[in-house]
Amino acid sequence: MTALAVSDLAKSFGGLRVTSGVSLAVEPGERRLIIGPNGAGKTTLFNLITGELKPDRGAIALFDRDITRVPSRRRFHLGIARTYQIITLFPRETLLRNVTLSLLGLSRLRWNPLVPLGRQHALAARAREVLARVGLDHLAERPLAQTSYGERRRVEVAMALAQNPRVLLLDEPFAGLSIEERRDVLRLVTGIPRDVTIVMIEHDMDVALDFAERITVLHFGEVVVEGTRAEVVAHPRTKEIYLGE
Repeated sequence: MTALAVSDLAKSFGGLRVTSGVSLAVEPGERRLIIGPNGAGKTTLFNLITGELKPDRGAIALFDRDITRVPSRRRFHLGIARTYQIITLFPRETLLRNVTLSLLGLSRLRWNPLVPLGRQHALAARAREVLARVGLDHLAERPLAQTSYGERRRVEVAMALAQNPRVLLLDEPFAGLSIEERRDVLRLVTGIPRDVTIVMIEHDMDVALDFAERITVLHFGEVVVEGTRAEVVAHPRTKEIYLGE
């Protein structure tokens, strides 16, 4: 059984082919890193996996279940969660409120607009637990706008983890962070239990090499190299893409 399988996935926007015949298989509990220069098609691949984009061809399977035609909203209920390259949070709301809203998305209460969110003590308690998991419970009542960029990244990861995912997609979680903030986020990600399979996109190969067990290199929408850290780093194609050799 594979946690996530992508087969011959392709996507074009007009005459621009962004994803071209991408295939990959991620094992349960694996830590997979997807790297490539800007424009390689990394985020488009995530958008296809989550259903935010429809592929022109190809198939996507989650734990051997074909989800190619499953609507995006249902895929998250099946066990996929993700973060975004550009942080998509509510800056005027508190950290607690942001995480509570993410929990609400999986609750039947989301269909009842008459139920005051402030009275959902069980959701709030769960949100505090998730914030504690990422070391931010002491900032629960602080508006997001009054936190650092690194703290907001950790809130975004907390919101994804709050959904109890089986597969977690992280889109450049280190982007824009200081060296110290990168260490904090890397420590957080590496501490996630193995019952969660993680696929991470990263532009800077040096940042996330310690995280990855297997690495997939994308270039112009195609998989050009795949293997262990040592195999990918030593591959001539990787050196050509990153170093121009």
